[in-house]
Amino acid sequence: MTHPEALRTPPVPRDAETSGPEFKRRSPAGVWLGLPLITLGIYHFVWYYKIHREMAAFHRKPDSPVAGPMLVLLFLSWTLVAPFVSYYRTGERIRETQRHAGLPESCNPVLGTFLMLLWGAGVLYYQGELNKIADSR
Repeated sequence: MTHPEALRTPPVPRDAETSGPEFKRRSPAGVWLGLPLITLGIYHFVWYYKIHREMAAFHRKPDSPVAGPMLVLLFLSWTLVAPFVSYYRTGERIRETQRHAGLPESCNPVLGTFLMLLWGAGVLYYQGELNKIADSR
């Protein structure tokens, strides 16, 4: 009698270009306005943590920040400077991730940080840039 595990088809190997962690494609409008309104702003922190976790997994670098940027927003927002430094560095990380994925570096950290001043529209911009990585994978 044949063992059930032997009947399984072997997994199809993925080539080097498409291997690695996947980025979740998210709706920029949902991330920017929809879910934060429903969750009374809590989703912004969840989103910020998740994108940093995805970028850290993609780079596979042990020193990539995951919770730190979200904690800066949570505990140091009263300083007004720290969140904008965190948003700027997030833009730099997105640009580095685009380069690592073999895409043109289209993310502009200065623009993303400036858009955060306009009703948090930097979230739309940054998620759009992350979706480019998700679409290429």
